[in-house]
Amino acid sequence: MEKVVYILWQPPAEDLADWCVKLRGRVSEQILATGAQGLQVNVSDNDVATAMLRLTSFDTPIMAVVSVWVDTVAGSMRSTVEQLLDSASAVLAGYLVTESVPMAVPPRSLGARAEGFSNFAFLRRPDEFAPDAWLDRWQNHHTKVAIETQDTFGYVQNVVVRAVTPNAPPIDGIVEELFRAEALGDVHAFYGSGGDNAELARRLHLMMDSVATFGGERILDVVPTSRYVLRAPGMSEHER
Repeated sequence: MEKVVYILWQPPAEDLADWCVKLRGRVSEQILATGAQGLQVNVSDNDVATAMLRLTSFDTPIMAVVSVWVDTVAGSMRSTVEQLLDSASAVLAGYLVTESVPMAVPPRSLGARAEGFSNFAFLRRPDEFAPDAWLDRWQNHHTKVAIETQDTFGYVQNVVVRAVTPNAPPIDGIVEELFRAEALGDVHAFYGSGGDNAELARRLHLMMDSVATFGGERILDVVPTSRYVLRAPGMSEHER
């Protein structure tokens, strides 16, 4: 089984709420009908509109992230999935990734909105870092710092193997971090500092210093989203 992460831009003529409903409704049903082994849809919808942290390196921000698990990226299933997503987005970019889960995400009923919200961070490797050194700093050093300095309850890392769609912008790592709803607008809730300004400053300092060790702050997109799992990878036919 292989995982492909797609990033989508909202068609300018479509209403945001209607578009988000379409992605996790009709479009998701069509993707599941292809036989996809897993499907997760994250949308930057009105439920996360007040998020205090939102960064974009693009002219218009990423508005949805769709993760699809397929038997093989070489098969016709992936092409069908991409046709469905491309027809529903202004721009589509897809990446084959390897997934690791340093902090397991609590299970939720299929199709239900997950607790809180998910922040997606899209990382680029600076040229002066060799790939192995960059991955080591990110995965073997920074991950622990990120989990200890932020109040997350789920953490998923995706190392990009290669782009699978034409003209996909360069991205080397995709991180999903789950936060409680209070963290949308409360920096203390985001960092778990309990209202203590000194502790907040300490955690911010540790986090920013760690991010700088692999150049994660240089070209960074952060997209707050609502998370929906439509099919969990590894489910049996009976469970579906």
